[in-house]
Formats: sequence, structure tokens, C-alpha cells
Amino acid sequence: MTDDAPESAPRQNRVGSSTASVTGTVRGAARRTVAAIRAWLRVDPRRAIPAVTALALVLAQITYPLSAGVARDRITVAVVVLTAATALLHAATTRGLRWATGFFVIVSGLGLTAEIVGTATGFPFGGYAYAVDRLGPAFADVPLAVPLAWTGGLYPIWIVAGMLASPAGTGGSGVADTRPHRAASTRSLGGPTVVRAGLFALGAVGWDLFLDPQMVADGQWTWAVTDAGLPGIPEIPYTNYLGWALVAVVMAVLLTVLDHVLPPPRDPSIAVPVAVFGWTWLGSALAHAVFLGLPASALWGFVGLGVLGIPLLLRARAARRA
Repeated sequence: MTDDAPESAPRQNRVGSSTASVTGTVRGAARRTVAAIRAWLRVDPRRAIPAVTALALVLAQITYPLSAGVARDRITVAVVVLTAATALLHAATTRGLRWATGFFVIVSGLGLTAEIVGTATGFPFGGYAYAVDRLGPAFADVPLAVPLAWTGGLYPIWIVAGMLASPAGTGGSGVADTRPHRAASTRSLGGPTVVRAGLFALGAVGWDLFLDPQMVADGQWTWAVTDAGLPGIPEIPYTNYLGWALVAVVMAVLLTVLDHVLPPPRDPSIAVPVAVFGWTWLGSALAHAVFLGLPASALWGFVGLGVLGIPLLLRARAARRA
């Protein structure tokens, strides 16, 4: 034992030195993050409002896989409300109340209309029906939480699609870079508008590649045709994704008009919706693969939203190197 002592002492010193180095690195990163957040909030303290609801949204979604039955239904509704609140609060603080109201009317209004027509006729998504009395009040057999979810889920996709479609947007962090959002709201129609509409439609379908399998597995709605879908998720028919793309394109046209008739952003920060988008993309993939037992939708959703997510990451990487 005496011979081993001289060898163990240097080894312990190396371990201690490595631990101290890691601790120092973590503390340094934490200090830089706090400083960046403070600087971001100093520009406009109202930015904290949607940031707080976004944090509450993340915490609520973390509890979803840990719940069941009535508790899970309540968490589902809470997630929908927090998602929509985050979207509308960010819209109101950056674009103004009129723009936020317009976004809500267009997306939730058209979403509710599509759902009512869809459940009654099977167009444009295919035949399906919602479970009764699980997600709160309903109108024409459509839970009112559903059109609210359209607003909350599609707002980050609209923002990211605009950022990626903007030829002037060279940044990507969504924290300090102000160019993408301003460029995404230009008053000139053209190529970026068409690209944004296409990206928005693809993103909407990508989001539903997570949403539909998760909600069907939970029994929130059922499809009339259950064997005409993608490999691994045949219970969701192909017509559903075509319907989402169609409705999203119509929404994009109306939202583009809204962008052009109302003033541009007074605060161009897109940190909150970009963060929510990233969390939805990567967090949903992890939850489906590890906690919900839905590996197929984890892969399909990761690829689907990755059409926007991967270019977003590449742009963020380029911005950090610039």
C-alpha cells in the first residue's frame, strides 16, 4: 500500500484539477448567458412577458409524459393555452395588438373552419372525429382548444419561415440579431413571400407529424382510415398532411396581406418564437423516442420540422462565426 500512495496522489490531483476546470467553464458560461439575457431585456423589458410564458410552457410539456387520464387531458389544455399565450404575447409586444389580433383571427379562425368542415365532410384532411368532453368546451364537435393550438403551434413556424426566406437575414441566434424579422416583414412582394409560404406549409406538416400520432395514441381523436399513412404511422392517412399543407398555404397568403397592411415590427427580436420552435422540434423528437414510445413519429417529425430546423441551426452557426 505504501508503494501505491505516490501514484494515487497525482491521479487525485488530476481529477481535482479537471473537476475545477469543468466547474469554471460552466460558471463562465452561466455568467455569459445571464449577461446576454440582461442585455436583451434592457432593450425592451416587455420581452420578459412572452419569455415567462414560454418557460411555463416548457415545464408543462415536461410533465406530459409523467401523467395519465384526466391529469394528462388537463396538461394538454394547459400546454395549448400556454403555447397560444406565448405566441400572442410575443406578437403583441413586437408587432402590436392589431397584428396579434389579426394573426389570431386568421389562424384560429381558418383552423376552426377547416376543422368543422373536416369533421363533417372529411375534406380537406380525411374522415376523423374528436373524443367527447376531454379537451374542454367544443363548437360543432370541435374542441375550442384545437383552433387555439393552431395559433400557438404555427406562430413560431411563421416566424422561422420568414427568417429563412429573408435574403437579408444573415443571422440566426434570435437573441441579438434583429435583421431577419425586419426583413421578413418587408412590404415588397416577390420571391421571399413565395418561399416563406412554402416553408410555412412544410413546417406545418412537420409539426403535425409530431402532433397527430401523439394525440391519436392518447385517444384525443380517431381516423376513419387507419392503414393509409406513412411507414410506422399508418393510422394517420396521407390526406391529413395534404390538408395541412393546403390550409397552411391559405393562411400564409392571408398573413402576408396582414404583414403588408400593418406597420413593421417595433421590436424585431425573435428570440422567444425561435426558442419555442427549437424546443418543439428537438424536445418532441426526444419525447416521442424515449418517453412516449413513438419512435416512428419521432423520426418523421424530426425530419419534417428539420426542413426548417436544420437551416436555422446552420444560420445560427454562421452568425456566431461572423
